This record gives sequence, C-alpha cells and structure tokens, in this order.
Amino acid sequence: MQVLKQAGKDLSRQNIIRQATYLRDVELPMLLPGIKVNTSPTDYYPVQQLQLVRFDGRRWVRFGDLVYDE
Repeated sequence: MQVLKQAGKDLSRQNIIRQATYLRDVELPMLLPGIKVNTSPTDYYPVQQLQLVRFDGRRWVRFGDLVYDE
C-alpha cells in the first residue's frame, strides 16, 4: 500500500519499482512495533531489525531491545 501511495497516479512498472526501492521507515501492521522497513538502490533487504523472544512455558515473550543489522 505504501508503494502505491508513493507512486501516485503514475502506476507504470518502472515507477512502482522505483518507489519500492525508496521505502523509508515504513511501519507495517504485521511486524512487531518499532520494526521499520527500509530499502535503497544498494540495499533491497527491507527488514533489518529483529526482536528476541523466549518461551515461558505458555507463550512467547519478547525481551531486550530491538536488534539492528546495519
């Protein structure tokens, strides 16, 4: 949805790819809070953050801060 918003009225293949290449700090509802999607012409890997979790016997519990892969 973010790519289409950025594309505006120009929905050509070239513009869609260009917009997908320039995502900045996009937060998606299916990701954990604080994890952001970023892309660039030299880095197409959109998610470079993670959150560690451990099983407490009943459920998965997040712990620690977000871990970044820069």
